[in-house]
Amino acid sequence: MSFNYEDYCQYLLSSETNYTLTNLSEHLQKFSHDTINRYLRNEQLTPSLLWQNIKLDLKEFQEGEIVFDDTVLEKRYGQNIELVRRQYSGTEHRVLPG
Repeated sequence: MSFNYEDYCQYLLSSETNYTLTNLSEHLQKFSHDTINRYLRNEQLTPSLLWQNIKLDLKEFQEGEIVFDDTVLEKRYGQNIELVRRQYSGTEHRVLPG
């Protein structure tokens, strides 16, 4: 069994703050850092590959649009807001509730 894009995508979806190969290899102990690095260096992960993997989960509407935004807005007093979780903010250079 070799490392593949599904393994990598699952890691990206589940990791909130640390996206390093070292962290990934620590969580997926069956794959070494070198194996993952070799895969990412040789594989071309394109937007069309992403689209192929998610298009069946989306409903298309004539007026609808998909927007991907990685902005993290701090919600310091948002403990009771369902979607608030601790995230890394590149602007703030720290992990904050957002």
